[in-house]
Amino acid sequence: MEEITKAVNSMSLGVDTQKKNRIQVSHTKKPLFFYVNLAKRFMQQYTDVELSALGMAIATVVTVAEILKNNGFAVEKKIMTSTVDIKDDSRGRPVQKAKIEITLAKSEKFDELMAAANEEKEAAEAQEQS
Repeated sequence: MEEITKAVNSMSLGVDTQKKNRIQVSHTKKPLFFYVNLAKRFMQQYTDVELSALGMAIATVVTVAEILKNNGFAVEKKIMTSTVDIKDDSRGRPVQKAKIEITLAKSEKFDELMAAANEEKEAAEAQEQS
């Protein structure tokens, strides 16, 4: 949890400098629920969050978005797909990669669900200490 808080506070981990509410998801760098929790933190600060990925990371982005939607934290606002040219040094020519951008907005129940989750966490921590 501290790692997530640090990432949000520094706004440098996987965040595009043009859009502060964008999370660029990697296929291999972080576990799935890192991105789920990071998106929740972003939605606490902003009204919406944009999840972005290339290639193999697209499945991760879709899974993160579905987890947030199915648990009632977010609603789908926009989905955009495209292809981008990535320079491949080994081949010496550009390679096209699929890209997806999913914009999620806070659900009406977001604040209520986050408060409930925090209460559960505090209760669990109190139980561990006793």
